[in-house]
Amino acid sequence: MNKRQLLQSFLAASAICFGLTPALAQSPTPIKFQLDWRFEGPAALFLHPAAKGYFKAAGLDVTIDAGNGSGGTVTRVASGAYDMGFADLAALMEFHANNPDSPNKPVAVMMVYNNTPASVMALKKSGITKPADLAGKKLGAPVFDAGRRAFPIFAKANNIGAVNWTAMDPTLRETMLMRGDIDAITGFTFTSLLNLEARGAKTADVVVLPYPDYGVKLYGNVIIASPKLIKENPAAVKKFLSAFAKGAKEVIANPAVAIESVKARDGIIDSKLETRRLQLAIDTVINSPDARAEGFGAVNAGRMSLMASQVSDAFNTKTRVSPDAVWTASLLPPAAELNILRK
Repeated sequence: MNKRQLLQSFLAASAICFGLTPALAQSPTPIKFQLDWRFEGPAALFLHPAAKGYFKAAGLDVTIDAGNGSGGTVTRVASGAYDMGFADLAALMEFHANNPDSPNKPVAVMMVYNNTPASVMALKKSGITKPADLAGKKLGAPVFDAGRRAFPIFAKANNIGAVNWTAMDPTLRETMLMRGDIDAITGFTFTSLLNLEARGAKTADVVVLPYPDYGVKLYGNVIIASPKLIKENPAAVKKFLSAFAKGAKEVIANPAVAIESVKARDGIIDSKLETRRLQLAIDTVINSPDARAEGFGAVNAGRMSLMASQVSDAFNTKTRVSPDAVWTASLLPPAAELNILRK
């Protein structure tokens, strides 16, 4: 018996000795996961179950990387660089409609942000108090910002006249608003509102116009997976979603504890600030009335179809968005595992 055969025999005997089944004795399935943004509060939804070992216990070796925008996440999953990711559903829809011949278009497998976090924010001194006041004003946001991309839908729903856009790097958005270079910005509420506070603004001095409160019922971020992974290993996707739901339930119940998993990945974050950011995300887009009505992780077919039509029109896509092509509920955990929202 050569050394390789001897080693294999030893490993097999060890597995039997310790009562390991062949499935458990196998190597874990590697999954590369791309977030939509930096390691901030909401990243705890993924970093917490990873830190608690829930993915590992499910037989998965999950690597989680920070992102730089939903569009980039969708592209990287489509390229095969990542197996799964977290991205804005509108960005996923746009990719599908503009790349009809792409062989590896990602698919949404779980709804996380049941409502879009996008909003328009302005300082009270600007005189902006309602959507109609935005007509003729100078708005600022990065060109890839979800709120900016969906602004035509917001404008149509609220009969807003023409506005003037200024593009900038994400790090300058709130600074330019505070300096008065622009009249208002678009962005995720839980990101920009706290960034404005960090730059000296008082919460009471900031006007927030959330898209969902003004007739725009777009879905927000979803977990996406490559069709290759879904076809070749659907069980791995199911295990990922089950482990994620288990961790997300704990994150929703105790954000302050969950934020420590983010701190472990980025030691310079302000834990108090990021806990507030996470709680704001939970209250506004995760544990929202719409999410409780539809059920965590799921979607309403009517809302999905309407959003597909709105994105097709607002983004002027090459082809129309097909709701059935961008979403599948077939890999979701059982209802009992998805019962994670608190009343």
